[in-house]
Amino acid sequence: MTIFSKIINREIKADIVYEDDLCLAFHDVNPQAPVHVLLIPKKPIESLDAFDDSDAMLAGHLLLKVPQIAATLDLADGYRTIINTGHNGGQTVFHLHIHIMGGRSLTWPPG
Repeated sequence: MTIFSKIINREIKADIVYEDDLCLAFHDVNPQAPVHVLLIPKKPIESLDAFDDSDAMLAGHLLLKVPQIAATLDLADGYRTIINTGHNGGQTVFHLHIHIMGGRSLTWPPG
């Protein structure tokens, strides 16, 4: 069980900004920008590589929620979305999550 599963199950407290039957979004405890929210599916999917055809509706749902969540976070000037996949991709929690970051000008490349 990952820390994100514990957040979904309310075993660990989080500053939740959005929730529905399929997903949950909350502020990152180690923010890398003034606004840094994580959007996670409630279904325990390890990474982007673990999606399969049966997850197409969930994948679309997550992506459609990103701009809605960004709007509630007052990110009209822009934001960045990141999905880290695998160890070399920078993934540290093996439960799929989308970073939504903004609140300042973000540089490129990210690192």
